Amino acid sequence: MRTETDVTPAELVVSLLAQEIDDGDVVATGVASPLAILAIAVARATHAPGLTYLACVGSLDPELPTLYPSSEDLGYLEGRSAEVTIPDLFDHARRGRVDTVFFGAAEVDALGRTNMTASGSLERPRSKFPGVAGAATLRQWVRRPVLVVPRQSRRNLVPEVQVATTRDERRPVKLISDLGVFELGAGGARLLARHPWVELDAIHERTGFSFEVEEPLPVTPLPDARTVSAIRAIDARGLRDQLVGA
Repeated sequence: MRTETDVTPAELVVSLLAQEIDDGDVVATGVASPLAILAIAVARATHAPGLTYLACVGSLDPELPTLYPSSEDLGYLEGRSAEVTIPDLFDHARRGRVDTVFFGAAEVDALGRTNMTASGSLERPRSKFPGVAGAATLRQWVRRPVLVVPRQSRRNLVPEVQVATTRDERRPVKLISDLGVFELGAGGARLLARHPWVELDAIHERTGFSFEVEEPLPVTPLPDARTVSAIRAIDARGLRDQLVGA
């Protein structure tokens, strides 16, 4: 039986992201999305061979034999069935044709608001973050948006974001971190599961907002051998472990 010592935190996080994709889904990635690209490649190689992938480099359904350090690597043009522009992506999303996009953030609060803009305020910013890159509208148009925080701490799971880059009061959103899985929304935050290597007290210590806890609190199941093999084959250089966890 596979144990938590055999699976790294990054491999569990990637497997959870991959599970958010159903066979036949349309998924898209933006810039700085290597974990999301790896999850899409793993889903295609395992349980979702019929997914459709819109890559930010402008390719439709490129081959994904290996993970590159940059989401904009021209290797993601190889094997594409067609070219797709950023306006095409937004048009498809606005029409409800995109199922899942994974969104990162510098800050997230219990209401599910994210900050990708700046610390301080818009009027007097102290430091600038990577920027919105269209996420403010895409998050509201995508059928099932998912938030990703690869290194959870009180610095990124905060009581209130300094600048609300994205928000969606209409529906709750799932957040996957290296410690557990949350649901965030207008009703506040709820911890849905903890990962095998972390106890509830440690999650409280590394979360800046209060949250309810699912009772009983499930432990995230480890990925099966097929999923782990796909992760390790596609990301043979181990880039995932540089992006997740301490």
